[in-house]
Amino acid sequence: MTARDTTSVKRQSKFVDHGKGMVFMKTRVSLKGIGKFIWVFFALASMLFWIPKVDKMITSGMSERAACIALDDAWDVTIKGEVYPNVLLTDFPFPPVEKGDEIIMERTLPSDWELIEGALRFYVRHCAVKMYIDSEPVYTYGYDRLTQGKTLGSGYQFIKFPDSYKGKTFRIHLYSAEDHAFAKFDAIKLYEWEHAYPALMVENRLPLFCGCFLLLFGLIANVITIFALVGSIKYIRLFCISIFSICMGLWTLSYYNVMAIFGMPLYSISLINYLALYLAPIPLTVYMHHEIMNLGWKPLEVFYRLFFVTETTAIFAMITLHGFDIAHMAGTLKYMQVIFAAGLLFFFVVLLLNVKFSKVANRLSVFGMLIVMLCIAYDMVGYNFMRYLGNDFFNVRGVSSSGIMIFICILFLSFYIEMTQSMMQQKERDFLIKRAYTDELTQLHNRRYCMEYMNKLKEERDFKYTVLCFDVNNLKTVNDTCGHAKGDLLIRSAAEVIAKTFEPHGFVARVGGDEFVAVIRTADETEISLLVEQFLQDIADKNRTVTDMNLSIAYGYACGSQSEHDIEKVYQVADDRMYEKKRKMKGSAR
Repeated sequence: MTARDTTSVKRQSKFVDHGKGMVFMKTRVSLKGIGKFIWVFFALASMLFWIPKVDKMITSGMSERAACIALDDAWDVTIKGEVYPNVLLTDFPFPPVEKGDEIIMERTLPSDWELIEGALRFYVRHCAVKMYIDSEPVYTYGYDRLTQGKTLGSGYQFIKFPDSYKGKTFRIHLYSAEDHAFAKFDAIKLYEWEHAYPALMVENRLPLFCGCFLLLFGLIANVITIFALVGSIKYIRLFCISIFSICMGLWTLSYYNVMAIFGMPLYSISLINYLALYLAPIPLTVYMHHEIMNLGWKPLEVFYRLFFVTETTAIFAMITLHGFDIAHMAGTLKYMQVIFAAGLLFFFVVLLLNVKFSKVANRLSVFGMLIVMLCIAYDMVGYNFMRYLGNDFFNVRGVSSSGIMIFICILFLSFYIEMTQSMMQQKERDFLIKRAYTDELTQLHNRRYCMEYMNKLKEERDFKYTVLCFDVNNLKTVNDTCGHAKGDLLIRSAAEVIAKTFEPHGFVARVGGDEFVAVIRTADETEISLLVEQFLQDIADKNRTVTDMNLSIAYGYACGSQSEHDIEKVYQVADDRMYEKKRKMKGSAR
């Protein structure tokens, strides 16, 4: 078999091995997919197993500690000058109060409670508050901020109520600071002081868990992606998920008054609540940019840009108006709800259109967005029913935060799937590129790479180089007498010697069955002579190391510079000198 025949056989082997490599890669991807599914299933099963146990741990013993005295009945209420006697607060809807309306609530406190040091839990809704016991003021909130035109906020306040108040007259004055502040009173309860905040946590344990999860997840993902963004912009979507998660975590903890346990002022908690809610749509909109571009529909892209500009402008305008106390975010919330609802509906349609690509990530995102839309719709309807109609039928807590937590997990999972698929595709491309430019037997560059490298050198200027050509002697004789396995060993040994000497100074390629080329970036004769001496020494070392090797390589080289010579001509000179050297070596062997 000739050297050319040997090369042909090796090329065929290369394609066979390439097919095996692709099958192996697909098998490995499949195994990884199964592993991911098992991991996700294990994580979900662990959550379902541990969440009830943690919940039981939090609520254990709270039935006794959360004992309270309800003060919802027997109130005389005056609204806009109209008196309503003997009112039950939890069953008393009325027209929404407007800015500047004053409400007076009065009743006699029970004379038989057993609490020594009590805490009255009272929910404030955008009102300044004064409380009196037998005409003696015991609590005031918000009048100083009201005179300055600042927001008052909403949330629970805990007022000290010792047992000396038993049997006395309790009067509350409310002064509304916003239009449509509320249309129904919240329950008023009296707790043991040490149990007041734990009872609040137990009642809001689902929002507490969801809010903490979203906040911690967002912070960790944010720190990681900030560094990842330095290397690649493709992590911008994960960055958006982290910002959205932080916003919704803060909103959950503030909206459900969990932050009250840290003793934060009510207006500060409300500010966090509104800022988080108002800023959350922006990262979500940026995240959806990829899905819009994926559709490739120009009218939709234009609409997306207009929507993003409108949304961002409106949000920052509302925040600015709040900052200058011109229009508080509590008053512009209805407009924000419209923006949020429109954005969710728009994104849902976009994701639904993307399903036609049949990607698992898109189907997951559609499912997650549907969950979010349903959960937010539930809370929005419940909020507006309570604020404008005084109906608290939708009173299940933490629905939106739970839905958003599920959505964040789905977004992260879909992003992870996309990144994994992208990485596997990139690995496959790299694998194919490496196969296209690598000689299978020697793992050196092949002839294709050598030609492209030389063409690329033509574009450079003002550098000197040397082209070296090599030919393995006696390959045909070895193949015929000792077999092709021995011949392959001879070629690999030659490749190792050539690469060891010349690859640190340039590149080495196998361009034929027994032919090799090296291009090094120096034309200094002294350096070339030293490298050739080292090359001959390496051949001798290889022959001493490997039994019956008898490795012999003919070589020739030519120096050139890009400004003066054509590299193809230099290559031809080196090749001619190599063949001249080969003839001399054959002559001396006889």
